[in-house]
This record gives sequence, C-alpha cells and structure tokens, in this order.
Amino acid sequence: MLFEHHHLNHGASLDLTLPLPSHGERNGLVAVLGGGRGCVLRVSGQAAAVWIPLRGRLQLDAANADSIALPGELRVTEPELCVHAIGRGNALWMALLGNTSAWRRALKGVVEIPTPEPVLLPARHRADHEIRLRAVALARADDQHRTDKAEALIESVAELQNEFAVAIARCPGRTFAQRRQVFVRLQHVRNYLAANCHLGIDNEALARMASYSPWQFIRAFRAAYKETPHAYLVRLRLERARRLLCTSPLAIAEIALASGFENRCAFSRLFRERFGVTAGAVRRGRTLVYDNARALTTF
Repeated sequence: MLFEHHHLNHGASLDLTLPLPSHGERNGLVAVLGGGRGCVLRVSGQAAAVWIPLRGRLQLDAANADSIALPGELRVTEPELCVHAIGRGNALWMALLGNTSAWRRALKGVVEIPTPEPVLLPARHRADHEIRLRAVALARADDQHRTDKAEALIESVAELQNEFAVAIARCPGRTFAQRRQVFVRLQHVRNYLAANCHLGIDNEALARMASYSPWQFIRAFRAAYKETPHAYLVRLRLERARRLLCTSPLAIAEIALASGFENRCAFSRLFRERFGVTAGAVRRGRTLVYDNARALTTF
C-alpha cells in the first residue's frame, strides 16, 4: 500500500510528483510527516490527500481554494494538479497522498458507499482522539509495521466518508452516479463556505460554483444537508466567533465583525440562541480560567 514515507523537519521542503493513474510506476500511497515551523510540501501530479493537523496550523494552497486546517479536523482534498502544504508556527501534521488508482486499492472493501470505484470525496471532518492517535502511530511506525498502521488510519477515514451515503441518497438525480456528482458539487460549495464564512457571500455566486440556478442550488443544498446555505453559513460564523472569544484579545464587537456579522445586536441574539449563553459570558469564563491559571503559578 505505501511505497514512500517522508519526514520533514523544521524549515525543510519536499517536492513530490505523483504519477498519473495510467502509469504503473510508483503507483501507491505516500505518507508525509511534517514537523516544525515552515516545513513545506509541494505536490504535483493529481494527488488526492488526507491531511491531519496534530499541532499548530497547516496552510493548504490549491488551485481551487486556499485554507487553513487546524488541530481537531481532518481535511480530504480531491485530485489536484498542484498542492502546497505549509506548516505555520510549531506545526505537526500528517498527510496521506496518492493518485486515484492508489486510493481505489486502499479503499476497496472499506468504503460502504455503493460505487464500483471507491474514491475520496472532498470534505472537512472532525478528527477525534482515535484518529489522531492512529496518525501518530503511522508517523512512528517502522518499515515492518507501516502498512498496518496506514490501513488502520484509512479505515477511520473511510468510516467518516461512509456517513455521506445518506446525504448522497437525498441529492437530486435518477442514478447514484448523478446523485454523487451533485453531492461533490455541493461539497465544493460547503467547503468554500467553511473556509470563507467571515466574508460577504451571496447565493448567486455559490449557485454558479455548483452550476445551478439560485433556486435549484438552495433546494439541492437543503435536500442534502437538511439546512439552507444561509443557515449553514450563520452556524459557521457563530462557531468562528466562539473560537475567537476563547483565543483572541479582540473586543466582542470586533469579533462579531471579524466573523461576518455587521449587526452587533443580531450577533448577540443568534449567539445566545445557538449556545445558550451570551458572548460576554464566554469571554468572562475564559478570563476566569486564565486568572486561575496565573494564580496557581504564583504559589
């Protein structure tokens, strides 16, 4: 399954070229562990990938979009002709990469979505404790046990991807292939929203991204995900605001603006409806934790 394993240290860089699926040479998966500030991975040759940040931030630059992956999430990217991955801060991250042929072999028998050729679907998943442990185990594995550790991690990724079967079934289309194609288009939009929720975004632009009219786009999105694009966008902005309240020194009004809310009153109301507490209470709770931690260190 694995034919290469690379470890990038502080400031190191790697240029990796994967073969096209029609070529037989080096037609397997590649595992890359990046650790330290500024390590860079440049990939060319239509590589689909699984990215797992373990510490710090991982910046992913691709032809379709650029985004930041944070610890606690797992990112799946479709085959891209050129992808750059850059560790920010004291980052630690794991990546599994391969062309479509390599992933079909790796996913065969573990993907439950009914398709003759299993492939990765673009997505942002939550990386729980077990997935992160499996990524660390793969990073630490020797040559003898590396394939087993990779298979365990791929099984975890497949379980996350299998959850899409229900959403695909709800998409419009007469055949599974048509519904899956619609779902992939919707996933592109959903991932774009997740990376740019703080920006001003209108439904017409999103509909064009999915090759739909605005009315058809909203209907298909709601059918697949059981919420409208606007509801999903608001939820993303509120979650972003809550993270900033816990990590940023910005004032609450500044956090509301940085999260895409122009109306402070609307932000306060929606925040309380979503989380059951006010933004001020979240900020005071964080301050109390910091104060207690400082008090403990003085004794």
